Amino acid sequence: MSAAPYTLEWIDQFVNRAVEMGLDEIRLLEHNYIFEEFSPMYDSVRAYSEYVDAWFQRSAGKHKLADYLELIGLARSHQFPIEVKFGLEICYFKEFEGFIHELTKDKGFDFLLGSIHFVDDFAFDHKPEHWAGLDVDRIYRRYFEASFSLARSGIFDGIGHPDAIKQFGHKPSYPLSSFYESLAAELAKSGMYADHNSGAERRCPETASLGMDTELLGTLKKHNVTIITSSDAHCPEDVGYKIRELNNML
Repeated sequence: MSAAPYTLEWIDQFVNRAVEMGLDEIRLLEHNYIFEEFSPMYDSVRAYSEYVDAWFQRSAGKHKLADYLELIGLARSHQFPIEVKFGLEICYFKEFEGFIHELTKDKGFDFLLGSIHFVDDFAFDHKPEHWAGLDVDRIYRRYFEASFSLARSGIFDGIGHPDAIKQFGHKPSYPLSSFYESLAAELAKSGMYADHNSGAERRCPETASLGMDTELLGTLKKHNVTIITSSDAHCPEDVGYKIRELNNML
């Protein structure tokens, strides 16, 4: 939602597109890095990479959290043709669990979505060339270890794109079955849902498959983890992108 000013007219564009796509609910959320209050969480990843530091200076801290909460309050007094829920997607860093909890508690969000975008400060989903020379096996292991911690944190309602690590086509030398089992068990224990979305495939159609790996989907279903489908739309035109295909995979 961060590509335009915070107005009801901007929300209406997302809602209208959802209606066109035959959806009966849309979940609108902003990413936490947009808000200046969350900036301290990113000090180490900025120090790790000049590219990420430049990206952060261009993109982050453009709003105050109060701006978003004000928009949510305004929207909730407005009548929409479909159900609209409001949340926040939060980059998970284990060392900032308390910080995240304090910033988000009692703010009235309908949901909090936790997601992994950095593995030991490495921004794995920014540029494929940044993977050059890195230990893929280690990155995968650390990615899933962070995901287990996210699921155990007690902060979030769901986990976003749980295997986005595969976005650029990298695969470890070992099977992922045990990681999938552990993640599904932790999500089930925490009562969290998993987000099955089309965003990575839309951005990287040459390397990213649609949604979650089929083995991961099957493992989540075996553990009775709720799975939601989403388009991870950053602009109204992308709302509902391949939602039917995602649903068919389930």
